[in-house]
Amino acid sequence: MAKNLVVVESPAKAKTIEKFLGKKNYTVKASVGHIRDLPKSKLGIDVENNFEPQYITIRGKGDIVSELKKEAKKADKIFLATDPDREGEAISWHLANLLKIDDDKAYRIEFNEITKEAVTKAIKNPRKINMDIVDAQQARRVIDRLVGYQISPILWSKVRKGLSAGRVQSVATRIIRDRETEINAFEPEEYWNIELDVKGDDKKTAKFKYYGHKNADEKVRKKELKNKEETDKILSSMENRDIIIDSIEMKERKRSAPKPFTTSLLQQEAGSKISFPTKKTMSIAQQLYEGVDIKGSGTLGLITYIRTDSQRISEEAQENTKEFIINNYGDKYFKKYVNNASKGKKIQDAHECIRPTYINMTPDSLKDLLSRDQHKLYKMIWERFVSCLMSDAKFDSQNIQGSVSDNVFKATGSVMKFDGFLKVYSYAKTEEVELPKFEIAKEYVIKNTNGTQHFTQPPARYTESTLVKILEEKGIGRPSTYAPTIATILARGYIQKKDNALYITELGDIVTTIMEENFSNIVDIDFTAEMEMQLDMVEEGNEKWKDIVARFYPNFAESIRIAEETLEKIQMEVEETDEICEVCGSNMVIRHGRFGKFMACKTYPECKNTKPILERIGVKCPLCKDGDAIVRKTKKGRDFFGCSRFPECKFVSWNRPTGNTCDLCDSYMVEKITKNSKQELCSNKECENSKVKKTNN
Repeated sequence: MAKNLVVVESPAKAKTIEKFLGKKNYTVKASVGHIRDLPKSKLGIDVENNFEPQYITIRGKGDIVSELKKEAKKADKIFLATDPDREGEAISWHLANLLKIDDDKAYRIEFNEITKEAVTKAIKNPRKINMDIVDAQQARRVIDRLVGYQISPILWSKVRKGLSAGRVQSVATRIIRDRETEINAFEPEEYWNIELDVKGDDKKTAKFKYYGHKNADEKVRKKELKNKEETDKILSSMENRDIIIDSIEMKERKRSAPKPFTTSLLQQEAGSKISFPTKKTMSIAQQLYEGVDIKGSGTLGLITYIRTDSQRISEEAQENTKEFIINNYGDKYFKKYVNNASKGKKIQDAHECIRPTYINMTPDSLKDLLSRDQHKLYKMIWERFVSCLMSDAKFDSQNIQGSVSDNVFKATGSVMKFDGFLKVYSYAKTEEVELPKFEIAKEYVIKNTNGTQHFTQPPARYTESTLVKILEEKGIGRPSTYAPTIATILARGYIQKKDNALYITELGDIVTTIMEENFSNIVDIDFTAEMEMQLDMVEEGNEKWKDIVARFYPNFAESIRIAEETLEKIQMEVEETDEICEVCGSNMVIRHGRFGKFMACKTYPECKNTKPILERIGVKCPLCKDGDAIVRKTKKGRDFFGCSRFPECKFVSWNRPTGNTCDLCDSYMVEKITKNSKQELCSNKECENSKVKKTNN
């Protein structure tokens, strides 16, 4: 029997595929990602020779390459089964070069899901390497290398070592900085609301909100209340008056299921609904795609390919899901899905949306077989996909208008009469308000009148989810780049995350200003989006990748020359503290290093004493009582609480100690923050005071 070699990127993917193909006729090996790349130690691009990239075998990959070459010599056929995207196509091209595979042979296979049917079908339909896709990846890699490796040294010499710039990361940082500027410039405006509590015929109470006033012609004009004087005037005119019901409008309102997940939508929803950072979302999604050990079934890929901007669903997947919905919920719950590509945007239609590969593997059936985080993400993907082939939810919507003199008030309500897709999709918010019974032209007594002052709020700071959304809307980067981009600017200290919101740092502000003043194109949103469109043209075969680089580079090179000659060294302000250096007695100052802020002696370099900055929270350590409770960070940047006397005191807690003691068991109390509440609870899990009571902030 012929022996075949199949090469994939990851060992987990290799394990899953080998189970489908069998070891007798197939050997499945992993390249463990890229095997060739540009060198780390130098630019690696010959700008004098038409930007020819100088690829080398990645350091540490020698043994892997040797094993792949050995297996390739023994194989009758070689199949390169890397991921179905630009990156995967480029990896296959590099593999083909190293393994000396004939360019004219069809050996590239791809599949959207790791199932037996998909893999065996792909083996029967190999194709040649698509050099247009490879070239699109080469263009991106070369331009990003030129930008990163030529701007970063300038930042090192003019600001400090360890900094970097990038075509996407610099724009992302600028977006966050610009939002901070908006917030600082924001001037709140006063406005007022008036609410009436009115009992209906069934003794239930409805809230009527001020809408506007009636003119002499009885036409209603919407009006905003800007100050207390306006509000008091209206309240005064309503004293001792009842409300008369002018109209009652009833209509059916439909709510359709959201479309299935693309990469960016998955990152957004996972961030907002289950509080997953983008990096964590993509890591867990990769596990679910490549294969998870399922007891009784072996290793199975549970979801389709995770890097996609398509919302297409294959006919086979639609049929399987239709059968599942009808069998489990009934005919009335099924609704045919229409494959519509987004207008004005290039969609990789060979891909599908992100969906479960085995629709009958419900989240409940896998709850004990997946890790907690795997189950959370799988549940969201499964519910989103199934619900998109389900019927609209239907609501009875009610709008009631009443008037007090010439002041108009409105009450709105909504009651669900058919749950449709909401039967499955638990992440959709539904707020039902059933209004009391009222009659038109009838007067009702106002039980309570309330005028409240408000102020307009500044735009919200970006979270990882909303940053991903704006990057996609502006056409900056690709969904697969969002997670590593955010991780990079966090690691560089350009931004920081507090309570899920992203803040620009002093360093991020300085670097962004340098970029704007010296490399305006790189941080220009329109320019970056236009570059993405040009890369798409290369993939479509309508543009040569070296032509794109050749148009970009001359102006960029001139900007580099000018910046090197004119940019002065920037001294970041040093903040002096009250801390005294225990070595020489001088004050300590806050300095910035590669891994963030730290304290150093003011007299450096004479005294080289340094120590970490302790962020005290204002309470004593609950364990030793001598040290202070401080904020510490895990290697992944997650906050936790410890003692300033560590390692002498080993106190740790995920929740912030409050300094109070439980009145039931004398354990220390902590502040527990969930999505819907902030409460003080006992740290002792066995104590009755440790239970979270669901109340709003």
